[in-house]
Amino acid sequence: MGYKVSLVLRIIGISRSTYYANLNHQPKPRTRAGGRPSSRYTFTSDNKMVSNEQVKEGFAYGYLKLTHCLRRKFHLIINKKKVYRLCKELDILRPQRKMKRKHPRRLARNRVITASNQLWEADLKYGYIAGEDRFFFVMPIIDVFDRCIVAYHIGLSCEAKDAVITFKNALFKRQLYTVEQKPVFRSDNGPQFIINLFEGTCLELGIEHERIPFKTPNLNAHIESFNAILEEECLSRHEFASYAEAYAAVVDFICFYNETRIHSATKYLPPLECYQLLKNNHLELKPVKV
Repeated sequence: MGYKVSLVLRIIGISRSTYYANLNHQPKPRTRAGGRPSSRYTFTSDNKMVSNEQVKEGFAYGYLKLTHCLRRKFHLIINKKKVYRLCKELDILRPQRKMKRKHPRRLARNRVITASNQLWEADLKYGYIAGEDRFFFVMPIIDVFDRCIVAYHIGLSCEAKDAVITFKNALFKRQLYTVEQKPVFRSDNGPQFIINLFEGTCLELGIEHERIPFKTPNLNAHIESFNAILEEECLSRHEFASYAEAYAAVVDFICFYNETRIHSATKYLPPLECYQLLKNNHLELKPVKV
């Protein structure tokens, strides 16, 4: 009689996401460093084979325009990545324009946090749905001082618009949307946080958005710690059959974390209770250095 997958994985210390990601993985032969082997031909829309050497007889366009030209004039089924590679082989890539960032990156700096709503951190966490063989995203926002998860996003994707909505929800929940002094928002360099939509929203709301340098997760330690707790106490203990099941489990856990789970940094109080006591000046905590 066999044992449950979740039990075996828990004993040997491997997460379910790692197990299922590698279950049916078949290594592919590689002819270059990383990625799939390069194809030597391209097909037309009527399924005729065209060699790469014929494709290279192109026009004086950039690779993106050349892609559309090859599709339009020669009916090739080809993507811009392959055209880029062929242009690179011919050394005919046109020089790229240097884009000036509309919103320069503001690096995270050392701070001493003495109250709630001074610094919030956010990061992305992945979960795996075994029954549907796909991943889902969790993006929580934590208050560094009282450890509350102020707001969160759960979905099958997480784009800049989702990050914007989640951040606005956090401001509404803490009644900070119209106040002048808003929390500093700290994140990593994920695509959700560096795009103009998110940066523009921060500018519009008067939010100071700082991003940690690359490969320095210790500067986002509080949200990293929460994501580790989420993995250990929730995600790794379930084998989700559907997205709806995963969503419900994560929501329940975040409610448990905020309302019930005690935290040593909050004098062994649940984060939400700690926040309420701090708000009413019935509790004092040590400053948090970040």
